[in-house]
Parts: sequence; structure tokens; C-alpha cells
Amino acid sequence: MRPTHIEHIGIAVKDLNKSIPLFEKLLEVKCYAVEEVEDQHVKTAFFLIGGSKIELLESTDPEGLVAKYLERKGEGIHHIAFAVENTDNALKDAESKGIISLDKTSRKGAEGMSIGFLHPKSTGGTLIEFCSE
Repeated sequence: MRPTHIEHIGIAVKDLNKSIPLFEKLLEVKCYAVEEVEDQHVKTAFFLIGGSKIELLESTDPEGLVAKYLERKGEGIHHIAFAVENTDNALKDAESKGIISLDKTSRKGAEGMSIGFLHPKSTGGTLIEFCSE
């Protein structure tokens, strides 16, 4: 499994209504999509920068994973997502190399992507996401 590119960098924020205008001003590009991913308890906002994206993540549930992340670490980079040909194969390949995955099979994420995460304890402290269309 070899990623084709960085699909996006996920940034946890407390309030999309405040963060979207800030990133539009900072990046000089408009947010092109806002979407709620109900099963992940997040609302996302996307910015296209060259061939990669910035994804802002706001928790929609005070008990959700992003809410807990914000409590522990505050706003900031949450994860790095790599585009792969097949998310399920990438997860299996990582596990065959001794890397712990949080997802055994892919699930539906924002923008209709198939996604799966690797445990940060086995990736040097960084939450890694694999994405495929």
C-alpha cells in the first residue's frame, strides 16, 4: 500500500462559524463544503489547497471523540489523511506490518469517502487516516 497523496489534514475546532471565516482569510480560499457526518458526531468544513484539503472538524456531541480530543488537547491538528487505492487493503497491509488499526474495515466518511484510522500509539503519536473513493 502506497499513498498517492495527502488527501487532507484534519483540524479540530470548537466552532465552525468562527473558524471558517478565519481560515478563508488566512488561506485566501473559500470553504467549498460543509457536511455533517452523523455516525462520527462531527460537522466538517473543507478547503482545497492545491491537490490537498484542509478539513475542519467540529463536534456535534459533547461525548464524541472530537469533543474529547478538544477537552484534552484543545484546537489544532487532529489527523493526517492519506489517499490510497483501497482503504480496506491499506488497513490490512498496515496490520500485517504490526501497526494497530482502529478500524478493521473501512466505513463511510465525509465526501462519500471510504475511511479507516490507525491507532496513534503505533504511529508515533499521530492519528493516521486512509481514504479512498
